[in-house]
Amino acid sequence: MEKDYKLYVLENPASITSDELERALALLPDWRREQALRFKHERGRIECAFSYLLLCQALRECFGIAAQPRFSIGQHGKPFLPDHPQVQFNLSHCRTAIACVVSDRPVGVDVERVGRFKDSLARYVLNDHEYAQLLAAPNPDLLFTRFWTQKEAIVKLTGRGIDDDLKNLLFTYKDVTLHTEEHPQQGYVLTVAFE
Repeated sequence: MEKDYKLYVLENPASITSDELERALALLPDWRREQALRFKHERGRIECAFSYLLLCQALRECFGIAAQPRFSIGQHGKPFLPDHPQVQFNLSHCRTAIACVVSDRPVGVDVERVGRFKDSLARYVLNDHEYAQLLAAPNPDLLFTRFWTQKEAIVKLTGRGIDDDLKNLLFTYKDVTLHTEEHPQQGYVLTVAFE
């Protein structure tokens, strides 16, 4: 890989038709198909199926791995590939995008739909400095989503789960490199976190 990671994004999964979903489900191994079919709504099935297919594409293109990956779950719930310990990956999805990132070192990704800003949630996850920036921003919803994806990408990078101190997470992990992309026209923000 030329960079520290390779990012794959599928925008507007809501445009995927039922026929396209059926074809995608047929490509999945039994366990992943069963997992996708457990979702009550088609949207969840689409996100589950296509995030897996993005990962398979990334593994083929970046690492030459053609076989369907076998997953194990780490101590804090972060999935990994026991047959390919050199491969690091992370998946994220929302209504407006599905993201997959792969690397040869620990990596996390979060993608979130713009439009989830609520003042009570912002006060819970942002520190005073971040909250002041939010209040002064021309588009507080976009900035909130940026902060949220940065914090969630760090949580997914570390594999520790939700940290008790979300307010100071960006300061606590200041050695982590963050790459954030804002796509307001497509309705999402994504952040990749890597060491």
